[in-house]
Amino acid sequence: MTPSSSILWTEATDRLLQDPAFGPLVREVGPVRLRAGSETPFEALVRAIVYQQLAGAAAATIHGRFQELLDREVNPERVLGLGIERMRSAGLSGAKAASVLDLATRVAGGELDLDALAELPDSEVVDRLVTVRGIGPWTAGMFLLFDLRRPDVWPTGDLGVRNGLGRVLGLGAAPTAQETEWIGVGYRPWRSAVAWYCWRAVDVLPPG
Repeated sequence: MTPSSSILWTEATDRLLQDPAFGPLVREVGPVRLRAGSETPFEALVRAIVYQQLAGAAAATIHGRFQELLDREVNPERVLGLGIERMRSAGLSGAKAASVLDLATRVAGGELDLDALAELPDSEVVDRLVTVRGIGPWTAGMFLLFDLRRPDVWPTGDLGVRNGLGRVLGLGAAPTAQETEWIGVGYRPWRSAVAWYCWRAVDVLPPG
C-alpha cells in the first residue's frame, strides 16, 4: 500500500478469499486499496469528466494543465471565470469543457448540492448527477465507488469489469452487461470490491 492509498472493505476481501473463483486473485493482489480521499466532490467530478474515454497518461496531462489554469484551486467560481475557450486551451474537448462549465454553473447556483450527496442513497446520487451535461451512469457510478466509497456499486457497462470477470470465471469471452448483472447478484452487498478485483484481474490474469 502506498502512502496515498487506503485499504477498504476488509469484510468483502475476507468473503472473497473463500470464493472459489476470486480467492486465488485476492491472495495474489491483496486487499482493496483506493486512493486517499483528498479532493472535494467538485474536484472529483471534474477529474472524472476530464478522464472520460482517455488513456491514463493523456488524461493526467490534460487534467494537470486544467488545474494549472486555475492555480490548482478547482472550484465552481474559478471555473466560471475561465470560460470554454480557456478550458479548451488545456486540451479539453468542446464537449468536456461544456460539461465542466455546466457542473460549475449548477453547483454555484445551488441547483446541485454536492455536499449533500454523501447522505443520499446510491440511486438518488446517480439521479442527481446525471442531470449534469456529460455525466452519465458510468461516471456517476465511479463517483459513488471511488469518492463516496459506497460498497455495492456494480458498473456492468464497464468493459474492464466485464473483461476481468470473464478472466476470473474462466469464460471464453467477457460476459455481456446483462450477464454481468446476473452474476453480480450473488456478490451483494460487496460488489464494489468485486469490481475492483475485476479491474486487477485484467492486469494479472491471462485472457481466455
